[in-house]
Amino acid sequence: MDQLTRNLASVSDKIRALDRAGFTRADIAKYLGKRYQHVRNVLEHDKAKKVGIAAKSSAIGPTKARVGGEGRIVIPAPFREAMGVKEGDALFLRLEDGELRLSPIAAVTQRVRALVQKFVPSGTSLVDELIAERRREVESDDE
Repeated sequence: MDQLTRNLASVSDKIRALDRAGFTRADIAKYLGKRYQHVRNVLEHDKAKKVGIAAKSSAIGPTKARVGGEGRIVIPAPFREAMGVKEGDALFLRLEDGELRLSPIAAVTQRVRALVQKFVPSGTSLVDELIAERRREVESDDE
């Protein structure tokens, strides 16, 4: 373990190197004098970053949060990172099966577009069809 970590500056880099070498999380934590949870957090965060968009939908946690003044809840950093949410971003909220679901607007927009594409033939412009429909309505009103 000493040889693998000798030239590495950060604890996180040491954790990664030892994990790649096949050591268990418990052994890494004991060797580095860190909590198991610290080792796990580094490795799970790295896994989420590698997976990219797929990681955004994978489970992180569970983590406890408290409701503060005016009903405010702080979203922990790993959750914000996985969702691609930054300070000031808007979120959609919905209550589903007694659970509050938060979704970034970009993710909701992507899901809606995918759903609409199932029902719209390729090469069809919904904007053009809407304009044509409105023009027909105006023409029929003028008669």
